Amino acid sequence: MTAPRRWWRSTIRVRLTLLYAGAFFLAGALLVALMYLYLGQVLHHQPGQAGTIHHLSPDVQGALSVQLQRDRADTLDTMLVASLIMLGVVGVIAGGFGWLLAGRALYPLQRITATARRVADRSLHERIALDGPNDEIKDLADTFDAMLERLDRSFDSQRRFVANASHELRTPLTINRTLIEVALDNQQANESLRQLGATLLAVNQRHERLIDGLLTLASSEQRITEPTPVDLADIARHITRESQSAAQNAGVDIRTKLQPAPVIGDPVLLERLTQNLVDNAVRYNLPKEGWIKVTTDVVDDHVHLTVENTGPPVPPYEVPSLFEPFRRLPTTERLADSANTSISRGAGLGLSIVRSVARAHGGDLHASPREDGGLTVRVRIPAASERSIRNSA
Repeated sequence: MTAPRRWWRSTIRVRLTLLYAGAFFLAGALLVALMYLYLGQVLHHQPGQAGTIHHLSPDVQGALSVQLQRDRADTLDTMLVASLIMLGVVGVIAGGFGWLLAGRALYPLQRITATARRVADRSLHERIALDGPNDEIKDLADTFDAMLERLDRSFDSQRRFVANASHELRTPLTINRTLIEVALDNQQANESLRQLGATLLAVNQRHERLIDGLLTLASSEQRITEPTPVDLADIARHITRESQSAAQNAGVDIRTKLQPAPVIGDPVLLERLTQNLVDNAVRYNLPKEGWIKVTTDVVDDHVHLTVENTGPPVPPYEVPSLFEPFRRLPTTERLADSANTSISRGAGLGLSIVRSVARAHGGDLHASPREDGGLTVRVRIPAASERSIRNSA
């Protein structure tokens, strides 16, 4: 549950403006107080008053003294009221100037913040390159640029490593698979050799799936380099159609309720996310009369992809461990009997990849056990606006 948003935010600019205004009012109030005391002393010791009053009659002297005291008090009161009014007016003007000056002084920080947001959303190639005096803010900007440079080199090295590892690891496995298939096609191969070849072929296929899952996991944990507009409902529709055969062989019925769900992201990774969710729902289902429900919709500017399936009961405390690599439930697995390798025993990376892909797209993942057994997994990704779709086109 999110906290209610306040109608104002205590920014540094607001605090600096309040400090400027507070300091001005304090200095002005002190100046008014000193002027009030000084003027009171001056009026009390005005020259010529004593000699003038001395030559008058006692009654006139008393009346004149009262009048002088009253005039002195009125003068002080008038001066005090006028000074306070002028202090208030000038204080408001000073607060406005303080707001403008604070904005001017904080502009470099706003530029740093804007650059950091663009870098987080797009790429690490952009730099702040702040011009100006060599003060603390420029030191901060230069340090941030140096950090971006190191991060950019690090991510580039990681991308190159993933690309090279993808080629170097898949090539020998592909050669092994080809050699095993050639050996199995040999008419002179006996039964024991064929059984050994089938076993080696299954092991090789499992290693291929493991390597493919690790590489996908590594790729999904990086930023999306070339995001494109894509409808998650179209991806879900394609995946469910492709999985119908495997689901029928496993005795699982696939149900869909797909509404438009536009997002900005990597279509390949989003397809892998959906495929893993559907495969996982087929793999861990009931032996008979099981079903899967796949839905897509848009709620509060976020696209929701929900995959719900029947299956064995899942303890709530076991749900967080399902998203860790190489982690499975300790309960007995129900594996789909299908020739489709994507539905056979997995490498334990399916939901880990789903979580990484969702995070790479700025989304999150939530799973909860169903009361009758099975699991409900919901992926939430920010929906694509018309402006973002135009910018990506």
